[in-house]
Amino acid sequence: MVILPAVAMVFYAVALILVTSRLFHPEGPNRKLVTIFAAIAVVLHAFALYPAIFTDNGQNFSLTNVISMVCWIIALTFTIVMSHIKVIVLVPVVFACSIIGVALLWLVPPQYILHFDQHPEVLVHVVLSLMAYSALLIAALYAVQLMFIQNKLKKKQPLMAHAIPPLLTVEKQLYHLVIIGLILLSLSLATGFIFMDSMFSSGQGHKAVLSIMAWFVYIAMLWQQYTVGCRIKTAVIYTISGAVLLSLAYFGARAVKELILN
Repeated sequence: MVILPAVAMVFYAVALILVTSRLFHPEGPNRKLVTIFAAIAVVLHAFALYPAIFTDNGQNFSLTNVISMVCWIIALTFTIVMSHIKVIVLVPVVFACSIIGVALLWLVPPQYILHFDQHPEVLVHVVLSLMAYSALLIAALYAVQLMFIQNKLKKKQPLMAHAIPPLLTVEKQLYHLVIIGLILLSLSLATGFIFMDSMFSSGQGHKAVLSIMAWFVYIAMLWQQYTVGCRIKTAVIYTISGAVLLSLAYFGARAVKELILN
């Protein structure tokens, strides 16, 4: 059980080194080689993640397993798109978080057992929630990149074309990700209200409230963008604020319960 996470961490680490060692080189890192090592790491991460979640006693959706799953989804996404769009500047952050996510599988193994075979509607809600959070967290990473590029341009500092994508390209991709994430978040909230009776009870009320607040943040961002226009700084604030609210909703109380009180 320890071997798969350890090997996955090694491959993530090699991919991370390959990227960071040539991040701002005029020719950039060897994307094909990085993709190969990252793909192997993602596959090994999946093999390590599956038995950690799907146990004989039910589905173990502990805080650490969910964090690791989110890291895996983001790493998979970036590995797929790495050769097609210029997102290299964010890849070191993604791979570093993935290493931590894999390490959590065997360093901190708390239990949070569910039985989705008895409640498949809950599985739909959980999957939509994870997909929404992953998409909007990627959007937050794009927002950080957007802010970084804008600051470079304002200071008239040179940008490495192979490492830094055009400002308008990143801004366009940011809004696409927010739209996709907002649709998934809307479906997640809808399934939660339809299929679950405890959205505002049993200590779960904060999740619903914070998720709804995040939903309104993204709605406000898109409304402003498509009516009067949204400045880059404002878009970054909206995106990061929404991601923080969702992080608090998904992980805040469980972090205290599982990692501190246990």
